[in-house]
Amino acid sequence: MCRFFAWLASLAAAGAVVAVLLALRLWVVLHSRVLVPRQSLSLLVVAGSGGHTTEILRLLENLSNAYSPRHYIIADTDEMSAHRIHSFERSRADRDPSTMAPEYCIHRIPRSREVQQSWLSTVFTTLYSMWLSFPLTHQIKPDLVLCNGPGTCVPICISALLLGILGIKKVIIVYVESICRVEHLSLSGKILFHLSDYFIVQWPALKEKYPKSVYLGRIV
Repeated sequence: MCRFFAWLASLAAAGAVVAVLLALRLWVVLHSRVLVPRQSLSLLVVAGSGGHTTEILRLLENLSNAYSPRHYIIADTDEMSAHRIHSFERSRADRDPSTMAPEYCIHRIPRSREVQQSWLSTVFTTLYSMWLSFPLTHQIKPDLVLCNGPGTCVPICISALLLGILGIKKVIIVYVESICRVEHLSLSGKILFHLSDYFIVQWPALKEKYPKSVYLGRIV
């Protein structure tokens, strides 16, 4: 019996050491924002349905071709966003004669949460989405993740964060809160406020509540 309790104590001590090391590694990853200078940056964009897709594409209009290739993540049932992304990329290529062919790809993952889905079941669907997100994020290994609030962005951003924690690659996470959020953050924003490298808000009221955020005015 004494040996059993001694084994439990050693196991608990080992678990505590691992937890501390992971916490330290997470701190290092979150406070390391240096990117190696390069001619292009691989960009992973999380597009939600409806307004989220509209806003994220407006943000991309102002980005140069240095952000290439562009990988889009959408929910597996979101056909409208897929059509809008294809249309956006074709229009972008038409405006820039130097572009031989648009360098982009659309990837799909299950939704973290469907409309009116219960919060309890959302935990399991989010974990399932995260389970599928990590291999995809590991395959892409983006330099930068850009998102603006859809539930799909949470497992993607956590997967990108894991790449840094595991020492595979530091991925910069940029979160832009939706223009619709004037005084309160979205649920995704409340989660990723603590995990993103740059958290951008578009209303001064949010800047006052969250001093660590970046206020740039209206950008979409």
